[in-house]
Amino acid sequence: MDMASSSSQAATTVDLKKYDVFISFRGDDTRVGFTSHLHAALKRSYLETYIDYRITKGNHVWSELVEAIKDSSLFLVVFSENYASSTWCLNELVEIMKCHKNGQVVIPVFYQIEPSHVRKQTGSYGTALAKHKMQAGKNDDHKMQNWKNALSQAANLSGFHSTAFGYFSTLFSLGPKE
Repeated sequence: MDMASSSSQAATTVDLKKYDVFISFRGDDTRVGFTSHLHAALKRSYLETYIDYRITKGNHVWSELVEAIKDSSLFLVVFSENYASSTWCLNELVEIMKCHKNGQVVIPVFYQIEPSHVRKQTGSYGTALAKHKMQAGKNDDHKMQNWKNALSQAANLSGFHSTAFGYFSTLFSLGPKE
């Protein structure tokens, strides 16, 4: 009887999420190839996955994204060449890293980009952040620092690099290595 009551209590304290996985990515870089295959593989594995095309027409995009982020268990952040050029991606990442502090899992995927470029904001990441900084009034110092912190924190997590694509394709049955 004690066993049943304790397992019943444990089940009621679990924070069930609407989505198993939330994919954050720069559409122009990876939507048609890598991300679409990843999403299809996750669906085949019966994982409820949030991806941006699920945004309901007529809804406020940002509030719907934040709600989906908060209601996800795991995050796959696909860092690509132009990920940091999108303020939407950077703002998503800040929200994702807030959830990570609350115990949600974040897995970075470095798609054709060196993890050190993301971590240290060099290369295309440095260029993109410098461009955002020049847009005076739009991106204040606090927001810039939040973006930099989120990029560094996420890039320091254990994840996948595009050189491991063969492993990734086997893991998710994405097809042959390109």
